[in-house]
Amino acid sequence: MATFVLVPGGWHGAWAFDPVVPLLERAGHTVHALTPTGLRPDDDVARVATANLDTHADDVLRLLDRAHVTDATLVGHSYGGMVIAAAADRAGGRVTRIVHLDAYVPRDGESCWSSTSDGYREKFLAGAASNGYAVLPPPGGDPRRRPHPLASFTQAIRLTGAVDRVPRREFVYCSGWADGTPFTHLRARLQADPSWRVHDLPTAHNAMREAPKAVAELLATPIPAAPAERT
Repeated sequence: MATFVLVPGGWHGAWAFDPVVPLLERAGHTVHALTPTGLRPDDDVARVATANLDTHADDVLRLLDRAHVTDATLVGHSYGGMVIAAAADRAGGRVTRIVHLDAYVPRDGESCWSSTSDGYREKFLAGAASNGYAVLPPPGGDPRRRPHPLASFTQAIRLTGAVDRVPRREFVYCSGWADGTPFTHLRARLQADPSWRVHDLPTAHNAMREAPKAVAELLATPIPAAPAERT
């Protein structure tokens, strides 16, 4: 059975995976859903203002330490893809599978800001206009969403190449966005890379809410490791 660490996207907490967690647990898996620093209800202004991508990667590494996990599957949704890439790169071989669930798959030096669409950059700027350090959630959506630390969206990731040695690397492309996905070019890039497995789901971005059974089945289905990355 697998041990999953689930990392939500921007503005979200562990609750974003509530529909999926019991399905994985009933199948016998161990599941840890994470709320990153700065997005917890009791986080003060200082935590929100100072949290960045490194902070969130460290959240994952501390969880691995606390739970004594040595064979983790990291799942990141949307912005969470940045987090799991950084954490897997630093985990010292404790991560054996990463799943980017309609999520950013960064290369060294990239950020969520540099990787996203103009529309999302506009949302980041507008959301941070009131205080300059936290991005308010876009209008509508789940009321549990919280202001997201701006620095985590803008910090460039630093990768040593260790993440490229994770045996199983997967990208899930959600094709049902009503307003257009920012991940089309990423999907094409990863489909051309034999070291990645690419899956398609006909849902909008929040696949965990729209199709929890399909997400749980995809995560719980073991697949062979892809060929090693070409050098």
